[in-house]
Amino acid sequence: MAMSGLFSACTSTQPGIAPVVTGGTGGDVPPPAPREFRAAWVSTVANIDWPSKPNLNAEKQQAEAIAILDRAKALNLNAIVLQVRPSADAIYPSKLEPWSEYLTGLQGQAPQPWYDPLKFWITQAHARGLELHAWFNPYRARNNGARSPAAPNHITRTNPAAVKSYGKYLWMDPGEDSAVKQTLDVVLDVVRRYDIDGVHIDDYFYPYPIEAPGASGAESLALEGKAGKGELDFPDGPSFQRYVSGGGRLDRAGWRRQNVNKLIEALNEEIHREKSWVRFGISPFGIGRPDRRPHGINGFSQYDKLYADVETWLQNGWLDYFTPQLYWAIRQPGQAYGTLLDYWVTQNTRGRHLWPGLFTSRIGAASKEYLPQEIIEQIGVTRTRPAASGHVHFSMVALMQNRKGIGDQLRTGCYSSPALVPATPWLGRTTPGTPSVAAVRKGNGVLLKLAAGSANATYAIWSRHGGRWQFAVAPASRVDWTVPDDVKLGPADAVVVSAVDRLGNESARVQAWRKA
Repeated sequence: MAMSGLFSACTSTQPGIAPVVTGGTGGDVPPPAPREFRAAWVSTVANIDWPSKPNLNAEKQQAEAIAILDRAKALNLNAIVLQVRPSADAIYPSKLEPWSEYLTGLQGQAPQPWYDPLKFWITQAHARGLELHAWFNPYRARNNGARSPAAPNHITRTNPAAVKSYGKYLWMDPGEDSAVKQTLDVVLDVVRRYDIDGVHIDDYFYPYPIEAPGASGAESLALEGKAGKGELDFPDGPSFQRYVSGGGRLDRAGWRRQNVNKLIEALNEEIHREKSWVRFGISPFGIGRPDRRPHGINGFSQYDKLYADVETWLQNGWLDYFTPQLYWAIRQPGQAYGTLLDYWVTQNTRGRHLWPGLFTSRIGAASKEYLPQEIIEQIGVTRTRPAASGHVHFSMVALMQNRKGIGDQLRTGCYSSPALVPATPWLGRTTPGTPSVAAVRKGNGVLLKLAAGSANATYAIWSRHGGRWQFAVAPASRVDWTVPDDVKLGPADAVVVSAVDRLGNESARVQAWRKA
């Protein structure tokens, strides 16, 4: 992705990172629209991001959602990745799984007064020109922090044979066909019923291994590049024995990877069969299989610990975007951010979107703290890799709290100009209809009257001030839009508008205004 002349500088002391010049060049033709996926995860599990606590009434839940979306828009993000299934439950009305306890404090109880949170999030995100990706945890059945009893329609009660106890968690067994079907059915139900832009799967396939009964998991060890000692094996003996008895020849580790591969392949196929424009993304643990790692990379392996054969998924093109959780610093020995990013670039042979996950919530953390400069430098490093065209922040709470000024620094630096989401040509290349635009000088700006063409999702709006092009993005639902006079450069002397569809295809451009 070409960045020059489109994004403002991401100030960095890292050698080799060139600052990006703000604005475009002069002339009558605007430069190409800036493209970069800028998103944040919004976690509902344990009320990390939203809602701030269980049992808020509907009005307070909605107010918190709007505050998050307004903040995302103000920061020039263009997508939210919202957790809709934390633990085999739902933040939307479902016939397949119960309401999440993180909404009301009691699993199975709907928000009061009743409303559909997922529909609300989608409607409000799209009204701001933001994409909404629905994030599913594929196999976690019960979180160790659960405070209410399982609802009668939770899988632990309707299909207990498909659920295994592992440490403090309950886990759907990926070797059980009924567990796989449950996850597929849940995802496809949301794809059919809701106007989402993407389906997002996280890193919880087989669980992070634990060292002894009662331990909570090994995520912290994994992030330190370590493996546990004396790991307790996941108790999937019955499903593995059925596989062997049926003539299966893979060893247990290979069989587990095959189970996960089948889910990923089926999700990719079925999501696109239902709605060809819905993108499928995965955010696995960020270190690849041991036998392919670059020199100097070491530590925990998702390939033989979580049984996620990510390299095969990329090789087969079973996803539309790939968000490896690169939760380590640029200068961290053994897990250096840039080295890991370069590894995934080499594995991405089908050219799918590569949008790494950043551990922004480490800013202000009690231990292993990041300074804001670390995240800014990571964005800068990512922008120097043409094959990596965006990033996702974990999680939105750090941006809402503006920890150590990270939000302010992003808004005035890396994100001083909006950006379109990169196009996804393998899902469709049809040019959307050209919008109709009328313009008139009014007050301290140029007022645009907009009418969408076919398949328009957003408007890309260029305005030229003092010989420099500025860029804005508006949702296609907007009927009017004002291009304000620039405080320093004065009124716009030209305005150009195009429309962009849900796959990022751009229409023909319309010259909406030109100063006489």
